Amino acid sequence: MRVLPGSPARIGVHWDGEATSFALFSAHATAVELCLFETADARFEAERLPLPERTGDVWHGRFPAIRPGQVYGYRVHGRFAPQEGHRFNAHKLLVDPYAQAITGALAWSDALFGHDPAQPDAPDPRDSAPCMPRAVVVDPRFDWGDDRPPRTPWSRSVLYECHVKGFTQRHPDVSPEQRGRYLGLASPPVVEHLLALGVTALSLLPIQHACIDAHLARLGLPNYWGYNTLGFFAPDARFASGSRGEQVRECKQMVKSLHAAGLEVLIDVVYNHTPEGPPRGPMLSLRGVDNASYYRLRPGDPGEYVDFTGCGNSLNVSHPRVLQLVLDSLRHWVTEFHVDGFRFDLAPVLARDPEAFQRFGRFFEIVRQDPVLAPVKLIAEPWDLGAGGYQLGQFPLGWTEWNGRYRDGVRRAWRGDPGLIGELATRLAGSSDVFDSARGPLASVNFVTCHDGMTLADLVTYARKHNEANGEEGRDGPHDDSHNWGVEGPTRSLRVSKRRERARRNLIATLAFSQGVPMLSHGDELGRTQRGNNNAYCQDNEISWTDWSLDDDGRAFLGFVQRALRLRHANAVFRRRRFFANGDGSEVRWLRRDGEEATPADWESGALACVALWIPAAAADPADEAGRPAAAETVLLLVNPDAHAHAFTLPAPARPGVWHELLNSACETRRRLDKSVVLAPWSLALLAHREPS
Repeated sequence: MRVLPGSPARIGVHWDGEATSFALFSAHATAVELCLFETADARFEAERLPLPERTGDVWHGRFPAIRPGQVYGYRVHGRFAPQEGHRFNAHKLLVDPYAQAITGALAWSDALFGHDPAQPDAPDPRDSAPCMPRAVVVDPRFDWGDDRPPRTPWSRSVLYECHVKGFTQRHPDVSPEQRGRYLGLASPPVVEHLLALGVTALSLLPIQHACIDAHLARLGLPNYWGYNTLGFFAPDARFASGSRGEQVRECKQMVKSLHAAGLEVLIDVVYNHTPEGPPRGPMLSLRGVDNASYYRLRPGDPGEYVDFTGCGNSLNVSHPRVLQLVLDSLRHWVTEFHVDGFRFDLAPVLARDPEAFQRFGRFFEIVRQDPVLAPVKLIAEPWDLGAGGYQLGQFPLGWTEWNGRYRDGVRRAWRGDPGLIGELATRLAGSSDVFDSARGPLASVNFVTCHDGMTLADLVTYARKHNEANGEEGRDGPHDDSHNWGVEGPTRSLRVSKRRERARRNLIATLAFSQGVPMLSHGDELGRTQRGNNNAYCQDNEISWTDWSLDDDGRAFLGFVQRALRLRHANAVFRRRRFFANGDGSEVRWLRRDGEEATPADWESGALACVALWIPAAAADPADEAGRPAAAETVLLLVNPDAHAHAFTLPAPARPGVWHELLNSACETRRRLDKSVVLAPWSLALLAHREPS
C-alpha cells in the first residue's frame, strides 16, 4: 500500500476526499503500527502498516488507498516499565483517542490487560484484538442547510436533562425503528412535547462513545448512563441504526432537527477519567498509547495514579497534549455536530494544576479566549472526589454551575424540615450566598432532581433508596432528602396521594419561579418512577425508561408543569441577570403573614413558618441579553412549607388593581383576591397584581 509522510499539524484521522491522514501523539513510544481490518467483526487485522514519520512526539502518515468505512486500530511499541510509568504492550490493540466513530462492543477478557495477572510487572503476551472495539474512518460531509444555533440567552433558558434512549424507548407515537435513538429524540411527537412543556434546551446524558465497566460485565448489567467514555470524538453507536458512520450522520440530523424547532442541544462530557481504571486495569487506548503522558501519576511513585474521580484514574490535563485532546474534542462537537454547549462531569478535575483547584487555571483561560468555545454554554458539575473537591460558586465568569445547595435546601424545606424558610428564600432569590455579584443568579443551574438520584415522583414516594437491582446489596447511590408522606412506595391512600401530588407541585413551581436557570429531569413532568432506585446507571430497562401513558391525574400534573413554565417565560421578574438589591424594597420585599415586611429578627429567630415574596414589575430587566424587550408584571409568591394552613394579608401596591391568582399547588381555582387569602398546608400560590380592566 502506498504511504506518504502526511503531516503532524492535525492529530487524529481525516479523510479529505483523496486520502486519509493519520496522526497520533505519543512522547515515549518507539514505533506505531496502523492495523487495518477487512470487516468490522474480523478477529484480527489484515494488515499492519507502520506510521512512517515522527515529528517531535507526533507519529503520522497519509494513505491514498484508505477510504471512509475502513475499520482500524493501533498497536504502539515501547518499554513496559510500570514502576517508571510506562506500560507499552504492542500485543494489545488500541482505540484511537481521536476516533470519530467506533464499531463493535468491548468483550471483557483477561486478554485486555497489558500486564500479566500473575506478574503485574511483566507484560501480557495475549492478543486483545478479538475483544476490542475498533475505530472507523468517517466521511465528515453532511448537508446542514441553513442550520443556525438558537443562541437562547441564559435568562430565557430552561434546561431539560435527558437520556437519548430512556426518554423515547416507550413512546407510542415514535416509530419502532427510531425509539431509543438520536432520530427518535428529534421526531415530531417528542419535539411537540418539549415545546409544549416550555423547555429551550436538551442537556443530554453522555453521547460520546462509552463502554461497559468490568464489574457491571460480571453482573451482566450495562453502563446505561454512559459516564465511561472511550471515544471523545465519536457519537455513541448505541443510539444509531448502525456503527460504520451511521451514528455520525444520525447524531448530526438530530441536532439539525432540534435546532429547526428552536431547541438547543447540550451534551454531558466526561474528561476527568477513562474506562481504563486503576493502573492494573485494562489497556484500551490511552494507557497503551502513552500512559506517562495521559494520566496523572503519583509524585514519587509513577507506577500509581492520582485519583480525583473515584474511578481509578484522572486525565492529566496539565500536560499540553492532553489539554489539546480535550479542547480538540470540544471544538469537534461544536464545529462538526453544531452542539450548543457542554455540561462537564466532575469539572474541578480539569482545573487542578497540578493538584489544587485553580479558579483561573489554564483550561478556563484557554476556553474563554477560544473563538469556537467562548460563545457556547458551559456548565460545571462543581465537585469531584479530590481534596477540596467541592467548588460550588468558584468557577469563573462565563460558566454556570449545577447548584447542589439549591437541590438540598429546596427538598428539605418542602418536606417540612424546621427552620429552613430562610434557606428557601435564599434559593428563590438566586443564591447570592454562593455566587458573586459579577456572575449573578444566572450562574446557578437550579434543579431538584437529575439523573443522579431519585426521580421527582420517587422523591415524594420513598423515604429510602431501593437499589437491589444494581447487584450491590443497596450500598450504592447517594443519600436523597426524600419523604414518603406516610407510606413507603405506591399506595391507595387518597390522603397520602394528595400530599405527594402537592409536594411535586411545590417543587416544580419553586423551580419555575426561582432566580437562576431551571433544569428539569426528563419524565418528571410525566410522573416517571424508577421504583425507588436512586442510582439507575446500570438499568437499561423499564426502571429507567419513561412511561408516556397518563391517567387523569398524570395529565393534570403535566398541565401544572406547563403552566408554571409558561408563567416564568411570560414574566421577566423571574429572569433577572443581577441579584436583588437590598434597601428600599423597590426590587423585592419579603413579607410576613400579616403583610408587614419581615425584619432581620424575624429571620434570625427561626419563627417564620411561611413567607411572601413581592417582586414589582419595575424590578425586571428591561431587556434580555440579546436586547429583546421583556414583559413584566408585579407578582406575589406565597410560600407555606408548614403543616398548618395560614392566612396571608395581601399588600396594597401604589397603583390601583386586583390580585389575581395565577397558580396554586393545592387547588385548580383561579381567584380574584382582595385583602387576604388562606394558604393550605404545604402549598404555594403565585399572584399577579393587575389594573382593573
